[in-house]
Amino acid sequence: MAAMEPESAPLTLESLPTDPLLLILSFLDYRDLINCCYVSRRLSQLSSHDPLWRRHCKKYWLISEEEKTQKNQCWKSLFIDTYSDVGRYIDHYAAIKKAWDDLKKYLEPRCPRMVLSLKEGAREEDLDAVEAQIGCKLPDDYRCSYRIHNGQKLVVPGLLGSMALSNHYRSEDLLDVDTAAGGFQQRQGLKYCLPLTFCIHTGLSQYIAVEAAEGRNKNEVFYQCPDQMARNPAAIDMFIIGATFTDWFTSYVNSVVSGGFPIIRDQIFRYVHDPECVATTGDITVSVSTSFLPELSSVHPPHYFFTYRIRIEMSKDALPEKACQLDSRYWRITNAKGDVEEVQGPGVVGEFPIISPGRVYEYTSCTTFSTTSGYMEGYYTFHFLYFKDKIFNVAIPRFHMACPTFRVSIARLVG
Repeated sequence: MAAMEPESAPLTLESLPTDPLLLILSFLDYRDLINCCYVSRRLSQLSSHDPLWRRHCKKYWLISEEEKTQKNQCWKSLFIDTYSDVGRYIDHYAAIKKAWDDLKKYLEPRCPRMVLSLKEGAREEDLDAVEAQIGCKLPDDYRCSYRIHNGQKLVVPGLLGSMALSNHYRSEDLLDVDTAAGGFQQRQGLKYCLPLTFCIHTGLSQYIAVEAAEGRNKNEVFYQCPDQMARNPAAIDMFIIGATFTDWFTSYVNSVVSGGFPIIRDQIFRYVHDPECVATTGDITVSVSTSFLPELSSVHPPHYFFTYRIRIEMSKDALPEKACQLDSRYWRITNAKGDVEEVQGPGVVGEFPIISPGRVYEYTSCTTFSTTSGYMEGYYTFHFLYFKDKIFNVAIPRFHMACPTFRVSIARLVG
């Protein structure tokens, strides 16, 4: 009679080897790791394995190895401590914190005064008090950002960018939460809107709608645009510039740190440059960047104001005898309806710049359209300094301008 084989021991969680279990746990999110603590003693011990929490500290809180060393804490305790402070913002914190870190790193060598104007983060109780004051809940991503930096001091230049024309200047500060609460709107046309920025020169603000009202979606960010043709002061249109605070803030930061907005005299100028908007004629290159000015625009009547910045540069490899002077300009301006206007005149902005090898000349001008978009193109006429009777044209590339999406006031539609 054959000998009976011994029965194998049942496979249990306790008998599984440690390394495969740790590998499995490494794929779990922090919520699942915490839940493992309640399954069994073995899983509770394994889920506390410190290297498992390193990934979550980096993913959710952006805690670096250097910060861990400075705080002299294990990864798990760092995660728990941070969660106890800003855990309600875990879905927003990494994106907002990265934007702030990237912005400060980029601006510190370029706009140090701007970085120094930033305020320390607000406390939870400060934000709770503002909610009680305005009678509305603040968006969590807004609160998250203000826990990191409570806006900036009312100084120039403003963190949210500048714009300058010959007789017009704008520089927008990021408001601290208390100042913003003081500007919270309950009046018709801007009901439940909280200012995000403020320009001390123009009074211009960007707003966030903390509640859905008057045709606005909750959390939308916009520039107000009073309807100049309506008798009702509640008729305020809006140029929409963000679907949420995160969308608004991170897109702005990305434009800054990518070099999309030029830094001029320690200020961020909100000109947008299309890389394809460049034209080279011989040794001279012309490039254009543009910006929409909401504070000088209106939807009713239709009046859309744009400024453009033109850079004229001669190659440093050009021969010295190629030095030349600008005599005149020609513009062909086309609106969205196809209407064309031609403009010709001497110089540019009252000047007749001289261009020589390696030299750059920049100037700013503006235009308006009765349509929401349009484009310009043309040429400059130059003469050589050494051959004054020899003239030539330099192409200005076609550049397009379009105002942001806007929404017409309900008060006007009803009226």
